[in-house]
Amino acid sequence: MTDPFLLFDLLLAGAIIALAASTLAVRDLFASIVLFIIFGLLSALAWVRLSAPDVALAEAAIGTGVTGALLLKTLHHLRFVTGRLALDTATGFTPEHPVPPAVLWANAALCGLITLGLAVAFLGAPQAGPGFDVLVADALPQSGVDHPVTAVLLNFRAYDTLMEVVVLLAAVIAVWQIERGLTAAPAPSLGEVWQGFARLSLPAIVIVGTYLLWKGAEAPGGAFQGGAVLAAVGLVLLLSRLYVPRPSHRAAARWAFVLGTGAFAAVALLVASGGRVAFQYPIEHAKTLILLIEGLVTISIAVTLAALFHGREPVAIPNERDRDDT
Repeated sequence: MTDPFLLFDLLLAGAIIALAASTLAVRDLFASIVLFIIFGLLSALAWVRLSAPDVALAEAAIGTGVTGALLLKTLHHLRFVTGRLALDTATGFTPEHPVPPAVLWANAALCGLITLGLAVAFLGAPQAGPGFDVLVADALPQSGVDHPVTAVLLNFRAYDTLMEVVVLLAAVIAVWQIERGLTAAPAPSLGEVWQGFARLSLPAIVIVGTYLLWKGAEAPGGAFQGGAVLAAVGLVLLLSRLYVPRPSHRAAARWAFVLGTGAFAAVALLVASGGRVAFQYPIEHAKTLILLIEGLVTISIAVTLAALFHGREPVAIPNERDRDDT
């Protein structure tokens, strides 16, 4: 008898491949973004089927939700704010300066080499190797947490996670510098129905994001998943105009951006000053230090992702109505 889940997995894999091809081939940019969002949601489902719930949560929250919102915001910005992308150009996809064929062939060759390298690495990998499961399980009691993924991210390879936080910090710095010269434009108001939905959904989003952060010590979740969900609070507030960034908010935003990176680095220096290797937490303080790092990193991730969606530094917008201050 055929396993029904095998048929489901085959259909899921086929749908993901078809969506990936359609996302690249479709000529309408808005449709391409929508297909990309659906592709991300099915990819998250595929990670669930591969027993990787942490990756599934990150894909759904960051790879699909926040990234999809950023792409839609970028398309709106190009069409209606800067005027650099007319509607017929967005739907017809006829670039003003076509890419030279040599560049296209060079890109295709590089993509082919990367695909070939990945295939060789996959086929040459041991099919039933022990992996690092045993090593992680043996070291887990000294990590300060009960979930192996959190132990790896915040203890065993904390340097990599620190660099991921630094990348987000660099991204928001770059966006604020690049968009500094652009004309300020108010975000579109989505109306009273959307604002009512925002008021109902925001408390639930905050609870879910906080729960994912706290639960990450012993189950799938953690700073990146919780931070991405909490960033949705910022996106909803910005879209509903329940919150309008002001120039006076810039100092607080900058402190929030560097909060996670600063806490990460401060803990590393504190541990190193005690005669240990950086991030080699004392067992009796490991959980406290990891929770401190995760809590502050969550705040930085949430504020940074929301700031990336907003785009530029908060500036005064002429002729704004007083209701936007609420």
